[in-house]
Amino acid sequence: MFFDFSKKIQKALSEFKNYSKVSESNIDSTLKEIRRVLVSADVNFKVAKEIVEEIKNEIVGQKILSSISPKEKFIQLLSNKLTSLMGGKSSEIIFIGNPSVILLCGLQGVGKTTFAIKLAHYLKKNGRNPLVAACDIYRPAAIEQLKILGEKNNIDVYHENSNDVFKIAKNALAEAKLKNKTVLIIDTAGRLSIDEKMMQEIVQLKNDLSPSEIIYTVDASVGQSAVETAEQFKEKVDFSGIVLTKLDGDSKGGAAFSIHYITGKPIKFISTGEKIDDIEKFHPDRMTNRILGMGDVASLVEKIESAFSKEEEKKLNKKIQNNSLNFDDFMKQLSVIKKLGSMKNILSMVPGLSSKLEGQNFDESILNKYKYAIQSMTPFERRNPKVINNSRILRISKGSALSVEEVKDLLDKFEKMQVTMKRMQKSNSWFL
Repeated sequence: MFFDFSKKIQKALSEFKNYSKVSESNIDSTLKEIRRVLVSADVNFKVAKEIVEEIKNEIVGQKILSSISPKEKFIQLLSNKLTSLMGGKSSEIIFIGNPSVILLCGLQGVGKTTFAIKLAHYLKKNGRNPLVAACDIYRPAAIEQLKILGEKNNIDVYHENSNDVFKIAKNALAEAKLKNKTVLIIDTAGRLSIDEKMMQEIVQLKNDLSPSEIIYTVDASVGQSAVETAEQFKEKVDFSGIVLTKLDGDSKGGAAFSIHYITGKPIKFISTGEKIDDIEKFHPDRMTNRILGMGDVASLVEKIESAFSKEEEKKLNKKIQNNSLNFDDFMKQLSVIKKLGSMKNILSMVPGLSSKLEGQNFDESILNKYKYAIQSMTPFERRNPKVINNSRILRISKGSALSVEEVKDLLDKFEKMQVTMKRMQKSNSWFL
């Protein structure tokens, strides 16, 4: 996410780092470039200008030019400013009432329906008992989409064959109470643009349900119009938080900076893909680290820990100690990797790697190729990888429709993985 924006910011900073001396002139030059990068990323021009002016004032005020490490101090100031711009700290969901009601709002096509299920799944994993209400009665197949997503991901969805959205919402609330649900998520209708009927409907739902949270859903790839729409929603319904969707694409990212700055409302979640687990609690400081190329190890560890049970963790560590990892274990590892999201986003969380991702395409299909090869092995071969010789490689190749070289590549990767895991565990850096 934010790869293009991050690349340009890091380029501006790299030029600053190359200066043998730090002066007001080269600081001005770097700040001018940072402002240009912010504007090109669809950050509101006024916001970008104020950011740069505030950084410059802090630099002058703290006498950065005479400090021991002015370059590091400059990056620290920029980091603090970007973090502050996105809210400063993470914001928790507010739960009031039994059930707590979360009302989703936003324009059509921003991903509200998909996010409703993701949020329910996220809350369910964290001990809540959610119900999602299908209250978009206007968009064709919206209710059917929610039903299918709910069934696929084991999330309860309340729906009716009715054109009365207020009746559906009230009945959903009654159903939630009857079934002892702790959270009711309302998926409301969106429009292609702001209209009065839409706003009146959301205001009425707010009055009827007294939600503990009203979350404005916005497509992160949208530019300045997202900020303008957010202001109108804030004026009418005074939402309590923001979720940024579609951050897996080539989003410029300006919405993440401008929306909080303009509305004063916290960004609570980001959605980074189509998978049910592609949802993250928003941490401004961690996002700043990603943008500045410093990685985000904390989020990466959280992703991995959420994909592994404690029992699986113990079994894996024991096998690493005994040097007894096999291809059945490797298959489990591959399934976990696929759950974590795209490889590009995962690697961007590793410090020092994000700046090296420019122009690289990641062949996600390689994971499937490994899977096909392992499935073409006999149970005995999967449990005893060392018995796989050239004749077995040839048979596995034919059975998986992969080349002999691709099967050999898998065996090589597996052998290196065993060595790496053993080394990391010995150095206490293996965090699974």
